[in-house]
Amino acid sequence: MGTFAEKIHPHVAKEFAAAVSAEQQGDPDLAFRHLERAHVLGQSVTREHVRAHWERLLWGVRRRRPGEITGQILRILGAATKTVLGLVPSGNTGGSNLSPIRRLPIPLDLQTIIDETRS
Repeated sequence: MGTFAEKIHPHVAKEFAAAVSAEQQGDPDLAFRHLERAHVLGQSVTREHVRAHWERLLWGVRRRRPGEITGQILRILGAATKTVLGLVPSGNTGGSNLSPIRRLPIPLDLQTIIDETRS
């Protein structure tokens, strides 16, 4: 059946692919939203969590946003060290525009994916 990490990976990868597509089509804001969704889906899995912040860092570099770049460097370190301990706030979208410890409601469609993947 596979672990949660194995089962959530395709869903996270789909959001990353949608982010790439949106950016290629000239819509960086839509790309950002897909990166947020990837973060929410993968934040309980260290590998996915770190990748979500890495992709956000690259997004910030491409957009020349120093605040996002700095914020994502710090969040990469946090994701790499705290995810395994379960120290992640559910629903947090992972951007530097938001406190890294703030919990947010998880969108219903993402919660459904998470619940189905856990069962």
